[in-house]
Amino acid sequence: MLAEAACELFLEQGFEATSIADIARRAGVSRSSFFNYATSKAGLLWAPFDERSAVLADLLDAPGHPLDAVLRSAVLTFAEGLRPDALALAIANADAMGMAADLERESAVRMARIASTIATGARRGGRDGLSADIAGAAYAGAVMSALRHWALAGPGTRALRDVLADALDALPGAVS
Repeated sequence: MLAEAACELFLEQGFEATSIADIARRAGVSRSSFFNYATSKAGLLWAPFDERSAVLADLLDAPGHPLDAVLRSAVLTFAEGLRPDALALAIANADAMGMAADLERESAVRMARIASTIATGARRGGRDGLSADIAGAAYAGAVMSALRHWALAGPGTRALRDVLADALDALPGAVS
């Protein structure tokens, strides 16, 4: 409800001109209630993505499996939980909402978090630091590129998991 209200307002008056109080009022909740769901206007849009990132970390922490055997599966499972939502709408309409720079910055933060999560798992799985960091960066780049392409193509046209599978296949040395 909050994310929908935020997107409506971003389209009507722009990201910068929209306050948290405006979003809360449009959604019919108090300003303090807003902060039960998000830490910022942009954070509101990224909340489902951030929840799935936590699932990714849990999947990569699963004991007893070599990381290379579970990495692709874990990343694809991460994508299964993301549905067409306010984030996809914001990505597709970033210029109209006046939030292209904010989305770019927030995307970079999420990309760095995913890269770190994967690199940490790779180190635990026995990879050296450089190899682990490169794997993390490559997979994180694939996730964020797939998210952007999925949103711009119209998120209802294809499942994010399928777009992400194509992105992972494009990685050098990828194994399907």
